[in-house]
Amino acid sequence: METRDDKVTEKSVKRKRRWPKTILLILFFIFLIIQFFQPDKNNNSITATNDIHAMVSVPDSVQQLLKMACYDCHSNNTNYPWYTNIQPIGWWLNDHIEEGKQHLNFNEFVNIPPLNGKTTRERQLKKLEEVKETIEEGEMPLTSYTFIHKEAKLSPAQKQLIIDWSENALRTISSAK
Repeated sequence: METRDDKVTEKSVKRKRRWPKTILLILFFIFLIIQFFQPDKNNNSITATNDIHAMVSVPDSVQQLLKMACYDCHSNNTNYPWYTNIQPIGWWLNDHIEEGKQHLNFNEFVNIPPLNGKTTRERQLKKLEEVKETIEEGEMPLTSYTFIHKEAKLSPAQKQLIIDWSENALRTISSAK
C-alpha cells in the first residue's frame, strides 16, 4: 500500500526531472530570440581614398597577403563566413573587428587623427612599426583567426615580405615633407 510520503516523494522526483527540460527549453527560446539582433556588417563598398595606397607603395604580393591575413579585421571590408550569422558568435566577431579597426584600419590610414600630442605622421609611423613588430613576434594574425582561416597563416617568407614592406613604408613616410 502506497503511503502519503511515497506520493510526495514521487511528485518531487517528477518536478526535479522537469527542471532540466524547462531550463533547456528556456535557453533554446533565448537562443532563437537573439538571432533577431544581428550586428551591422563591416562592408563599405566606397573606394577608400584614405587607404594606405594613397601614401605608400604596396606591391601586389604584399597587398594580397594583407587582404588574406589582415583586412578582415583591419579594413572597412570584411569577408564574413556563414557562422557569423549565428549569435552570439556574430557579436563576438563584430567586437573583434571593431577592436581591430581601432588599432589599425588600412582603409583609413591617411586620416589617422592626431592624439595625445602625437601628429598624424607620428601615429602613422607608430602603426607601421606595430605592423612590423606584431608580424615579427607572431602576434598577428591571431591564432584564433588562423585556426579557422588556414590561408591566413603566414609562412616565414610571407612574414618577411610584410616586414620588409613596412620598413620601406616607414622610410617613405619619414622622409616625406
